[in-house]
Amino acid sequence: MVLSSWRDGWRRVAAAPAMAVGVFALTFLLALPLALSLRGLLERHLGPSGMATAAADGMNYDWWQEFAAQATGLGTTFTPAILRFAATLDNISSVLDGQAEIAPVTGALGIYLAGWTFLAGGILDRYARQRRTRAHGFFAAAGVFFFRFLRLAAIAGVFYWWMFTYVHPWLFDEWYPRLTRAIDVERTAFLVRAAMYAAFGALLLVANLIFDYVKIRAVVEDRRSMAGALVAGTRFVLHRPGRTIGLYALNSGVFLVLLALWMMSAPGAGGGVRMVIGFIGAQVYVLARLMLKLHFLASQTALFQASLAHAAYTAAPVPVWPESPAAEAIAVRTPV
Repeated sequence: MVLSSWRDGWRRVAAAPAMAVGVFALTFLLALPLALSLRGLLERHLGPSGMATAAADGMNYDWWQEFAAQATGLGTTFTPAILRFAATLDNISSVLDGQAEIAPVTGALGIYLAGWTFLAGGILDRYARQRRTRAHGFFAAAGVFFFRFLRLAAIAGVFYWWMFTYVHPWLFDEWYPRLTRAIDVERTAFLVRAAMYAAFGALLLVANLIFDYVKIRAVVEDRRSMAGALVAGTRFVLHRPGRTIGLYALNSGVFLVLLALWMMSAPGAGGGVRMVIGFIGAQVYVLARLMLKLHFLASQTALFQASLAHAAYTAAPVPVWPESPAAEAIAVRTPV
C-alpha cells in the first residue's frame, strides 16, 4: 500500500500542475522584495567603484569583510553561507539550533506560512477529490478550512514553542555538557551532538507527520473541531505506524536524493552567463522541492483514503455555479 500510495501521489500532483505553479509563485513573490532590498544595499555600498566590477565577476573577500563589518538588518544575511550548498545546510542548522531570524525575514516567513495555511485546504481538497474543482471550488475549500487550520496552527505553535523553549535547551544546554565533560576526543563529542540533533529532529518529523494527517482528516471528513481532528490524526498514525512512517521515509529518501543532486550542482559565485545559469538552477531546485512538498501531501492523502475506504470521497460538496440543484436540473432537461 505504501508504494501504491506513493505512485498515486505523483499521479495526483501531475493531474493538478496549477498547484505547483501557485506555491512557486507565492515563494518567488515573497522572496523578491527581500532580494531587491539586499540588491539596493549592495549597490549603495559598492557604488561606481572598481570593486563593484570585481565583486560582480566573482568572490572578493576583502570587500565582503568590509561590507559585513558595517551591515545591519537584512545585510547581515549576506554571508559566505549563501554560496552553493552551504545555504541549504545553514537553513537546516538554523532550524535544529532554534536560531531566530531577523525581522524582515521573520515577517516574510510569517506571510509565507499564512499563505500556505490558506492554500492547504484547497490543495488537500483537490488531491482528495481527484478531479477538477475550478478556481471557485479551490478557493471555496481554502476559505472554509483557513480558519480551522488557524486554530490547528495555534495548537502546533504551542507544541513547537515547547520543543524549542524546553526540550532543545534540555538536550543541548544541560545533557550535552554533562555527557561530553569527560570526553577529550573531538570526534566523540561531535557524534554525541549529532545523536542529539537526530533525536530532536526525529521528534520534529513525527510531529510534522501527525499534523499532516490531522489536516488530511479535517479536509476529507469535513471536520470542524481541530481538537477532534488532532486526536483522529494521531490515532491514524499510531494504529498504522508501518504505513505512515514507511511512506514518510520513502518521500524523505526522494528529498535526500534531490538534496544530493543540488549539492553537486549548486551554483557558486560568478557574473554574466554563470549568474543567469545559477539563478535558473536555483529556481528549478526550489520548484522541485515544492513539488516534493505537494507530493508529501498527495501521497499521504492517497494512503489515508485507501486505508479508510475514502478513495473517492470528500465530505464537503463541490461548489457549483449556479448552486441551486433545481437550476442544474432545468439546464439538463431544457432541449437544445
